[in-house]
Amino acid sequence: MEENILLPGDPLPFNSRFYIERPPIEKDAYTELTKPGGLLRIRASYNMGKSSLMLRLIHQAMNQGYIIVNIDFQQADSLIFTSLNKFLRWFCMNVARQLSLTPNLNDYWDEDIGSKVSASIYFESYLLKQIQSPLVLVLNEVNYIFEHLHIAKDFLPLLRSWHEKAKQTKIWQKLRLVVIHTTEVYIPLNVNQSPFNVGLCLKIPEFNAEQVTEFARRHDLNWFDTSAVKQLMDLIGGHPYLIHLALYHIQQQKISFPELLATAISYNGIYSNHLRYLLTILQSNQELSVAFDKIINSQKPTHISANLIYRLDSLGLIKKLGSDNFQPACEMYRLFFQKENLIAENNTSIRLEQLEEENEKLKFLLNIDTLTQIANRRYFDNRFQLEWERMKHTQEPIALILADIDKFKLFNDTYGHQAGDDCLSQVAQAINSVIKRPDDLVARYGGEEFVVILPQTDSKGAIIIAEEIREKVKLWEIKIPNFTQCSQEINIAKVTISLGIACIIPQASLGLKELFEAADQALYQAKQVGRDRTILSSQFCYCDLGYK
Repeated sequence: MEENILLPGDPLPFNSRFYIERPPIEKDAYTELTKPGGLLRIRASYNMGKSSLMLRLIHQAMNQGYIIVNIDFQQADSLIFTSLNKFLRWFCMNVARQLSLTPNLNDYWDEDIGSKVSASIYFESYLLKQIQSPLVLVLNEVNYIFEHLHIAKDFLPLLRSWHEKAKQTKIWQKLRLVVIHTTEVYIPLNVNQSPFNVGLCLKIPEFNAEQVTEFARRHDLNWFDTSAVKQLMDLIGGHPYLIHLALYHIQQQKISFPELLATAISYNGIYSNHLRYLLTILQSNQELSVAFDKIINSQKPTHISANLIYRLDSLGLIKKLGSDNFQPACEMYRLFFQKENLIAENNTSIRLEQLEEENEKLKFLLNIDTLTQIANRRYFDNRFQLEWERMKHTQEPIALILADIDKFKLFNDTYGHQAGDDCLSQVAQAINSVIKRPDDLVARYGGEEFVVILPQTDSKGAIIIAEEIREKVKLWEIKIPNFTQCSQEINIAKVTISLGIACIIPQASLGLKELFEAADQALYQAKQVGRDRTILSSQFCYCDLGYK
């Protein structure tokens, strides 16, 4: 079956015909993974193809019979980063669960000898002993840790020590580390204590002209000849995402090639959102704006601090020409940001208004699940913490509802993943239609699981809301378009959900983690006893105020 044209920005599956190899990085990466105790570092700016390469590495390792554990630090709750001990326990438990092992953390954890030593003992004496094949530990979005220096200054040296143990201890040779982060790590740590000057470092390069030509051919654009490639690359360079965006719109006949070139830096062009995003970031930081303005307007090298160079490089805005010489990553950036006049004083008020508007849009995008258009897990984690503290201060109850679509895997297998996505979106609408108060929140927690926060709500009120949600979803008709050559039909399917509830007045002796676990256990019970039902946790059951 012919592979669909994928949207730009999405990671490419390991077997995608649209993946363009950039020798020798793939071969070098595969080789490093076969080395006992190997350490591979993959770095690139945003949307350069780190995730697509990672998927291919994982597939290659699985073909070699290796065991894969993939830790994405974007998924860690903010509370996990409050202490090194909490972070390392979360990290070790995640590895154990992905290995399908009972965590047994307390059998190996001793706070008297420290969490780093405990984590090393746990890996050596438990995890690595339980497996026979090499373990590829993929650490994705490691740059998220750099926002928490108190964690980074201990965790990074720990990774380095594990890599170095393989030179002396055979059991550590089972561990292969893959560290993925944004561009160069700029962090005030001793480089000799971190993993960033050992192992194999791969910086993912831009496409060259030959690779852009091949990429166009795979988009069935056989007319895209040497001249067209040169015109496009003269404008946007070889950045994979920018190239993909151009070829996608041309292939889909959304724009002609001459029109694309003519409108590239306009607010009506295909790069508008991308350029506005970068503009918003620059306008929010005066130092960054001044530094980039020097680069796009200066005719000779200018001194810019290493911190600012790192941040501009991380954004993919610049490329290095010499030891202290940088230029815009592509001509489009130079033309667009010169037109915007980043540091013009007479545009201050207009810029502030634009900044506020763009910041609001960015906040919206950061907090919204793109598929269901309700709050995402990141926003839920922050709001849950805030509402918990608010209810703790006022000593009022807070209720939590966890909901999970019943037999969703069967639904996906029956109707296909597109229908599954439509189902998730429609169920989210159904749940959201029940919630009326401004302080209540509906969020997608992950997969087919949703969560509802109800401040100032006791268990009786939460049950009423949960039952209304359950009935609303049960009556909701999930539309499944089914296209044939002769006609267009729309099938209708029904789904049900199971819900778990927990409710409590926050106390100093209890945390929001316990409330969440109680709701999760209640949801599990609802699944076990037949699905399509609501169960209230017996662990917490505060009933007084009712649903206001």
